[in-house]
Amino acid sequence: MINYWIGVASKNHVLLGIQDGFCQLCHGKKAPLIKMKKGDRILYYSPKLDRNDTQPYQKIIAVGTVVDEEVYSFEMAPGFVPFRRNVVYEEGLKEVTLVALNQLTEWTTQRSKLRFGHFEIPVSLYQSIYHLMKEEN
Repeated sequence: MINYWIGVASKNHVLLGIQDGFCQLCHGKKAPLIKMKKGDRILYYSPKLDRNDTQPYQKIIAVGTVVDEEVYSFEMAPGFVPFRRNVVYEEGLKEVTLVALNQLTEWTTQRSKLRFGHFEIPVSLYQSIYHLMKEEN
């Protein structure tokens, strides 16, 4: 059974993951990654462009599929060794703003979970968001 997730990270961090084919959640914690399984889908919400920014960004910016069962550590900097999962990201999708998301009734029941950094969503909400991402610009 495929599960559907939202991960929260700054856009710049998500772009690193897209470039190198991984996801990393909750400042590199292992626990959220273990919850996901091969074939699961993840949408990334970026509250800011960069983690140090004060200006909001507030968009769903990426969608990917977990490609294997491995959770692994990776040294990003001396003393910082976060955990990751391999993910293949789709190309050619548009970003979806928080304003557009707020038009989805199901989103309004889920959005308070963003503060957790990673949470499961119903397939119907995933499909609604994915549809918005595939719409013509």
